[in-house]
Amino acid sequence: MLAIMSTAIPSSPAASPSRFLITGGAGFIGSHLAERLLDAGHAVTVLDDLSTGRERNLAAIRHRSNLQSRFQFVRGSVSHTETVNLLMSQCDAVFHLAATVGVQLVADEPVRTIHTTIHGTEVVLETAQRFGRPVLLTSSSEVYGKGTRVPFGEDDDVVMGATRFSRWCYAYSKGIDEFLGLAYHRQFGLPVTIVRLFNTVGPRQVGQYGMVLPRFIAAAVQNETLKVYGDGSQTRCFCHVDDVTDALVKLTLRSAHAGEVFNLGSDEEISMNDLAHRVIALAGSKSAIEHVPYEVAYGRSFDDLPRRVPNLDRIRAAIGFSPKLKLDQIISSVIEDFRGEK
Repeated sequence: MLAIMSTAIPSSPAASPSRFLITGGAGFIGSHLAERLLDAGHAVTVLDDLSTGRERNLAAIRHRSNLQSRFQFVRGSVSHTETVNLLMSQCDAVFHLAATVGVQLVADEPVRTIHTTIHGTEVVLETAQRFGRPVLLTSSSEVYGKGTRVPFGEDDDVVMGATRFSRWCYAYSKGIDEFLGLAYHRQFGLPVTIVRLFNTVGPRQVGQYGMVLPRFIAAAVQNETLKVYGDGSQTRCFCHVDDVTDALVKLTLRSAHAGEVFNLGSDEEISMNDLAHRVIALAGSKSAIEHVPYEVAYGRSFDDLPRRVPNLDRIRAAIGFSPKLKLDQIISSVIEDFRGEK
């Protein structure tokens, strides 16, 4: 039996929840979100099986004695119904972040990707419905597939890659997650808000699952060669985790946004070639740049997207969202974090 700290349940959980459940809360984004909520005076329960999350991500919380009475970590899977049922009964709202992370991991382990993404969301939504708990479901820019209309709008049509490319299984899975979340909202009235994240970066993110910025920075700080996949002309937009978690909290605390889908990220676009050069410059590195064919990088044929840029009009109108940190500031913060861990 898991020991659960009891908390007073407010009369209107969607308006002012006092205890949040964060699935995947020991991950890069989840750990920052937990700190953000605790600093705001809320209580937090983190559920994570540590398959990609790390206990060290929660070290900043554990080292602050003033937070211990309002924080709990439970090691377990989001797919385990009994665990989720128990934790959901004791929270006021849930952030569902648990999922497979990183293009490399998705390409290497498609079965795990599909099962964790879809089944975990099924368990969370079914249990949240049982207890009437609001859900913020984090989705991904991957759901836009191979869309060519840039910037991507939340209601745009999408074109998915062929199913023989395992790289797209995450996009399909996250799309099903969104359908499930919206179905629970429309059919049962469950407050579900969906947020499509675009390349969230910052301290604590690791490059081992294919995340490009920490991978570049790890190489640059050690004066090793930065490996740019493909020809490097593909573009992405990077948003600092502090800006992202601030927006997630604002969306959750405003019940009027239930049933909506939001893009969340930066619209400051940069090519991978330019990103590599900027990382080298800001790190004061002597690193060289090498272009690696996708087939070599992933060990198989790989289908990529030339541009990925969000239309942020909807989230700007909803919560006044505007990223505070620019790309150079973001890169510098990750460089500082990487050097601090060495």
